[in-house]
Amino acid sequence: MSPSGANGWNGWADAAGAETRRLGRWRSPRDLDGAGPEGKLAPDGRAVVSFASNDYLGLSQHPRVIAAAHAALDRWGAGAGSARLIVGSRPVHSELELALAHWKCTERAVLFPTGFAANLGVLSTFGHRDARVFSDELNHASIIDGARLAAAPVSVYRHRDVEQLEQLLAAHPGPAIVVTDLVFSMDGDVAPIDRILAACARHDALLVLDEAHAVLGPDLPPTEVPVIRVGTLSKTLGSLGGFAAGPGALVDLLVNRARSYIFTTASTPADTAAALAALEVLRGGEGRELTARLRLLVDRLRPGHPSPIVPVVCGDEQRALDAAAALLDRGMLVPAIRPPTVAPGTSRLRVALSAAHTAAQVDALRDALEELALEEPALEEPALEEPGPDEPGGG
Repeated sequence: MSPSGANGWNGWADAAGAETRRLGRWRSPRDLDGAGPEGKLAPDGRAVVSFASNDYLGLSQHPRVIAAAHAALDRWGAGAGSARLIVGSRPVHSELELALAHWKCTERAVLFPTGFAANLGVLSTFGHRDARVFSDELNHASIIDGARLAAAPVSVYRHRDVEQLEQLLAAHPGPAIVVTDLVFSMDGDVAPIDRILAACARHDALLVLDEAHAVLGPDLPPTEVPVIRVGTLSKTLGSLGGFAAGPGALVDLLVNRARSYIFTTASTPADTAAALAALEVLRGGEGRELTARLRLLVDRLRPGHPSPIVPVVCGDEQRALDAAAALLDRGMLVPAIRPPTVAPGTSRLRVALSAAHTAAQVDALRDALEELALEEPALEEPALEEPGPDEPGGG
């Protein structure tokens, strides 16, 4: 239906909305009034434990992170007021970029307002018309949209299929960009990074690696391959924003050509300072303890799974919705993920674990999944000490 005629855009929107409802895919936000995993869910204010947040280490609630945001508000105010290349850059932006480059063992890093904007900027900058982009079929929407913005044509390879990637690279002798999530956002599985790096080395390809969900690794091995490491501040670091880190010449080019960097207001000082404080926590002893705790919680639910994203595939959309509703009745918020986010026939529950969860909360979820015949019983129960009242996740 065209948005023309007597009803115009309103009629078109009504028809499009009706079709979305007919497919059973109409969505709307639900307010969760809470800090950390526990909160009250609108519209009835029921108490829930959320297993839907990407705040993997619980750092959004860390006292040092909150204090840093408060101090930045007091010093610089609520917003940066302009783009970085005009007058929007504050000392804390540069400090965070230096810290991110050091963390990722790269020459340089540049901040973007979100991880989504980072992928848009990276792929549209390097995907020039003489190049070709090679993208995993299950890459995040931000990668897909970034590839669409690029002038380069795109070849999609089967999920984690390095053999097909090699074939596609061999068929295109020109400049090549391989782009992949390191940890995939819906399955929680991991890209075969060693083999991908080897393929890039053989074909002189640039690797764009989205590490947004790689809180538990894997670590990137030393390599001579040029790599742009894209990340987010909103998951592992519990704040808001994105970044790209890599060789100095490539990152400097992003500063000068990436439209999603040049033509947008700088990240708020509070978000930036919070991320910097969170990175300091992460790289210290407490960060190692939180990461180890998260690893134990994942093993408690699904031993050996490589990430805190634990999918429970239901297949049928209605079965996934029914399962999510049954868990909500038990006080557990676990979203049903359906097409178009995932392929038809692969609707699922997407469990996202955090170091802020307690062992008892994860055990209750595991037991509920078993009761609903949605998950095999755990093979083992790793020992896990509950946090004290002054620790993240404590009472």
